[in-house]
Order: sequence, then structure tokens, then C-alpha cells
Amino acid sequence: MNGWQIKLNGDSLSWLLEPDEANPGVRYFALRDLLDRAETDPEVMQASRAVMATGPVPVILNAQASEGYWVKPGGGYSPKYRGTVWQIMFLAELGAAPTEERVRRGCEYLLNHSLAPNHAFSASQRPTPSNALHCLNGNLLSALLSLGYSSDPRVQAALDWQAQAITGQGQIRYYPSGTNAPGFACAVNRGQPCGWGATKAIKALLAISPRQRTPAIQHAIEVGAEFLLSRDPAVADYPYTGRVSSSWFKFGFPLSYWSDVLEVAAVLVELGYGDDPRLSNVLQFILSKQDRQGRWRLENTLNRKMWIDIEQKGQPSKWITLRALRVLKAC
Repeated sequence: MNGWQIKLNGDSLSWLLEPDEANPGVRYFALRDLLDRAETDPEVMQASRAVMATGPVPVILNAQASEGYWVKPGGGYSPKYRGTVWQIMFLAELGAAPTEERVRRGCEYLLNHSLAPNHAFSASQRPTPSNALHCLNGNLLSALLSLGYSSDPRVQAALDWQAQAITGQGQIRYYPSGTNAPGFACAVNRGQPCGWGATKAIKALLAISPRQRTPAIQHAIEVGAEFLLSRDPAVADYPYTGRVSSSWFKFGFPLSYWSDVLEVAAVLVELGYGDDPRLSNVLQFILSKQDRQGRWRLENTLNRKMWIDIEQKGQPSKWITLRALRVLKAC
């Protein structure tokens, strides 16, 4: 047993490693992220092939138009959870193979049709700079980086926008209807810094290899860490439009533009704050939500909104348990 498993109520790792035709990506990620197996490991390769053969990924890819988009041409933000933008996010989270032709076709369509002239992803059918949001850009950049597009000039330019929009440095312009000031300010959040957007943006920047981070990107990461640690993540009372959203405290998969305290913890742990006293409450909160078998429930879901349902709300979830174990291992 690994040291990080001591705090579990049961052997949930073995549960995640079981073959599962409904959720094959769980086994793939558990082998890779929890057991540190290489991509060339025979079991990892077999698990990766299973992701492309059964479960949600084939269903999503079968709904793709031959041109590479989903539902309708254009920016792909609409319709929510079935359009192009969302499928690229979901494919990455589900473990789709970056080399698969339809996956690459979708990524290329996204990069050719969803970027505004300022190099940021835009939440509009005809992408405009005024609708660029940190949550959207963070989600899509995280997805594209995991799908093999780290060297693509369009992704590099979008990463530069993300960093500059956070710090206010460089050739950046803000718009009152979208990202409207440095430090994660967002018009959707009445111009206040958005905790969801900050989490998504820093998650994307952390996906860049430390050796490849520009000074601007490193500075943006530091600004993000300072902001996320300015509140107790277990309370999550970041600036908000009214009351603290209950979505913070309901662990979900896949996540959309919203975040939860498990995702914030994952970002801060990856930043190196796993043993920081400021994270003690959130780690206790995460541990408190496991059941007697060391499993976590699906509390927030997009079921009946996506192309395929993933697990059952209120039941023990392999995907949420995987997310929790990643955090505990990283600590």
C-alpha cells in the first residue's frame, strides 16, 4: 500500500483498476497517474485502446460531423454541452487518444473556428474578443495541451493571451462584456475576480512543462496562486455575485465552466502547496466525503445534457474517486 492510501477507508484503487466498459478512461488514468505507469506500458496501451472502443468517447465521436464540428458549424460554444467546444473538453477529460483522426479533426476545427482575433477562445458563434472568458480558455487550453497541441502556434498565442489577461502586462485589451480587468475579473461575475475562472486558467498554465513556461506565464501562475490562497478553499467565498454557489461543494464530472473545491485543491497541490496549513481544511473536507469503502459519490452531473450519460448521480463514482485520489497522492 502506498502512503497516500493510508487515509482511505477502503481499497478504492483496486476498484478504479477494474476493467469497466462504461468508463474505460478511469483504468487508463489510474494506471498512469496513480501507479505512475508509462504510456508505453502494455497495460496502459491496452487501457488507452479500450477508451477508444467502449464508453463515452466512441459515442461522442460518432456524433461528429465529417468536417470536424458537432451540431452546427461555427464557434461551437452553442448548444451547451453538445457543441464543438464542449466535446473537445470532454474528450480530453475522458482520455481520448490524441492521435485518433477524428479527435485531431475536432481539435483542428476548434482552432480554426473558435479563436477570436485577439487569439483567445470566445463564447460566441462568431468569435469576438469581447466574449473571451478565463473559464472557457482555461478549459480548452487544458484540453488541447493534453491532446498533443502544446507546440501549436495557435495554442501558444492563446496561452499568451491567458497570461497577459491575468497580469495586465503586454498587449492586452479588456472588454466590459467579458474579461474586463486583470486578476480574473469577469463581466459574468459583475466585474469581480472569478474563482472558477482562476482555477481553470491556472490549471491550463500548469499543464505547460516548467522548462517551457515563459516569464509571463510563470508570473500569471504566481498571481493565480495568490488569489486562490486568498480564501479558504473549503469555504470558497471568492468574490461572487450573490451567495457562494453550492456547486463548489458538490463534486462533479465532467466539470463545465464551474469548478469545485476538489479542482481548486488539485491546482494548489500541483503548485506545491500540499503541506501548506492553508489547505488543511480543504483536504479534510475532501476526506470527509468518502464512504466506508473509500469511494466518493457523483454529486454534480451533466447527465441528460451531453451526448451520453456518465455514471449515476448520488452513487459512488469512479471518476470522482479518481479525482480525489490524484489530490491525495500529490499531497
